[in-house]
Amino acid sequence: MNATRLAISGIVLSALIAGLAMYYLQVYAFYDEVTAEDAGGVELTLVGTDARDPINFDNFQAIDSDSSPLRFRACFTTGHSLAMLTETYEIYDAAEPLVAPAWFSCFDARAIGEALESGEAVAFLSRENDPYGFDRVVAVFPDGRGYVWPQMNHCGEVVFDGDPAPEGCPPVPEGLQ
Repeated sequence: MNATRLAISGIVLSALIAGLAMYYLQVYAFYDEVTAEDAGGVELTLVGTDARDPINFDNFQAIDSDSSPLRFRACFTTGHSLAMLTETYEIYDAAEPLVAPAWFSCFDARAIGEALESGEAVAFLSRENDPYGFDRVVAVFPDGRGYVWPQMNHCGEVVFDGDPAPEGCPPVPEGLQ
């Protein structure tokens, strides 16, 4: 009976340690804080062009990871009005903010998503297919709060499923085919 209890205790302890290690690796280990310079600043795509234009910003905070293009998140403030931004830059209609680790408290994906759905905030295209299959999206609130995250686009959804790139997508880079 003691050998059985010892074996069960060993299995439970091993599972607990493995679970804690997995949690730590997912939530903390692979993220690094990055500077605005490292992140490429905050850029938006001008209406009707593919040209990116840097906007003025302050209070920039960001995290990123080399393990996935979907792990970048940033928060900032800007003095630009939503009226000016919507007239000048391309709106991103399909914006769906991705959840950030809880310890990166400035980024609340649920609140950003609700504000986008209600029309309180507006999402803009920052970078298209950078890297291939992912767009960088910027959401701005009327009070100047801004948020940045990557989002898989229609090219990535198709290509990463193993199908050829759909019409209108750039050629698939070597190594992704």
